[in-house]
Amino acid sequence: MSGTTLTWRALRDLKPTVLEGAGDAWHEVSGRSRSDRVRVDRLMAARLRETQESRSAAAVLGRLQRLSRNYQYLHTECGLIRTTLNALAADLAEPQRQLRQALDEAAELRFTVHEDGSVSFPAATTPTLAGDTRTPGGRAHGDGRLPLDRAPALAGPAPAVKPLNPNAEKAQAIADRIARAVRAAADIDREYAATLDRLKAEKGLDVTASTLADAARDTAGVRAVTGGHLGAGIPADRSPADVKAWWDGLPEEQRREYIDIAPDLIGGLDGIPAAVRDEANRNYLPVLIDELARRNDDDSRTKLEALRMIQDKLREPSVPPMYLLGIGDDGNGRAIVAYGNPDTARNVSAYVPGLGTKLNGEFVEDTMKRARDTAVGAQRVDPSSASIIWLGYDAPQLADVMSDGDARRGAPAYNQFMAGLEATNTNHDPHLTAIGHSYGSYTVGTAAQQSGGIPGVDDVILLGSPGVGVDKAGDLGVDESHVFVGAADNDLVTRAPTKGEMAFAGPVGSLVYGDVFDRGNDDNYFGRDPASEAFGAQRFKVDPGPPLAGVSASEGLQLGLMDAHSQYFDPTLDAESASNIARIVGGRPEKITTERWR
Repeated sequence: MSGTTLTWRALRDLKPTVLEGAGDAWHEVSGRSRSDRVRVDRLMAARLRETQESRSAAAVLGRLQRLSRNYQYLHTECGLIRTTLNALAADLAEPQRQLRQALDEAAELRFTVHEDGSVSFPAATTPTLAGDTRTPGGRAHGDGRLPLDRAPALAGPAPAVKPLNPNAEKAQAIADRIARAVRAAADIDREYAATLDRLKAEKGLDVTASTLADAARDTAGVRAVTGGHLGAGIPADRSPADVKAWWDGLPEEQRREYIDIAPDLIGGLDGIPAAVRDEANRNYLPVLIDELARRNDDDSRTKLEALRMIQDKLREPSVPPMYLLGIGDDGNGRAIVAYGNPDTARNVSAYVPGLGTKLNGEFVEDTMKRARDTAVGAQRVDPSSASIIWLGYDAPQLADVMSDGDARRGAPAYNQFMAGLEATNTNHDPHLTAIGHSYGSYTVGTAAQQSGGIPGVDDVILLGSPGVGVDKAGDLGVDESHVFVGAADNDLVTRAPTKGEMAFAGPVGSLVYGDVFDRGNDDNYFGRDPASEAFGAQRFKVDPGPPLAGVSASEGLQLGLMDAHSQYFDPTLDAESASNIARIVGGRPEKITTERWR
């Protein structure tokens, strides 16, 4: 309709199925392009990379990468056109309905609707004080503005009262509704026409990295116009099981719309399959990077650096394969990364990090590595294993570490995520392990105390814990024999003073006067020491870790500080601990090496 003046007849006769059919044709092209890109990447390029090393092979790989970009661009842009056309058809449906309703009312009253949208009404007999008066017919011209948009009439003498034809008011109302429907449809048409115009590509376009960035901006533009349709259908406030049922019931073309156009709406939605979340978040990642790059503050720059590092890792071959299950810039940043497919693995662990964790370079290089090390170790125990790092909450920074607020806010989100793992895993009874390190162990403990406990969890691992908010392992929603604790002798966090000690003597004085408040020496800041006999968990062997301070002949005085707190997952620094974690996650907890309680 664009480029011409929209008439009420054109709106009345519009067939949304024509727009939807055109959209489906673009969807077919988009789908074929996606399939071709997968074939180029996974069959041609991957096989060549694995088997050939030469200049000619490198040249061919360069051409294949260019071909892959071309297919990626086609897939994205054709999908955007399809979404835009379908949303256009949906948005025009309401003004078309209003128009047809007005036309039906005019026909019922035997009014005539003219080409310009005006409405003629017949003469009528009107009763007055002087008797019945014949009032002539007339013609009402519609006003497309809403009543509140119309300028108030200028003050002046009141017009003379004349007998009114009772049909005049009815005709005016119908003419106004026709005008408003046409105006609304014209506004919609102009908005969508502008969006489609921006999707036009130049002839002979060379698809480069910057072109793909433009495609990401095109996606954002289409999302701005069509997002209401996509967002309205998502059952975001329902359980992960309900979300999965909703997703499974969608037609394939609608799923593609969410993945390509609104990836941020489903990329972090618990109950959506891992492979889908991964693809959606990979689509959303460059958009988020572009948004952060436009900001000029330290927090945004920190997150931007981390996101770019994650993007680089996603482009590299990974064993086990990486799955990006969540990403965002909320609070201190969000990132949920799996190593191995958590939907197909029989054994899945989800690790909650603690003090000081945020979306920065250290998280990408160190914290994510812990999850990968766990996955590698667990797959040696059982190849069907996957491990996840879950930064789905604001872990406390140094100033907030004594507060329980972050744990209380993070616990429901963690339980929702675990319920999602349980819903999407394809195994009959997957083995799920909750892992909490440092303050993250307190978050896991808080999650376990929620109604129903941690969904689907079979085992709980607590590492470097300052307490978990309960006095007994059996209070964590599983049998105490399924609660495992790693506590290095030189890890100061596992010997954190109680709240009473802190209030009385402070962090240093509590080391001297601690027995006044904790005679059994088995309490920590957030409750009973998980490594104590009174708590009742299984304590597995770990390396004692570097002492707080030591003397080296070559380097003199060395401060260990928090080193013992940070090496539980590392197979190089603490092979005993890493192996024990892997045995538990891999479903063979009876193979762990145990250690006496404190």
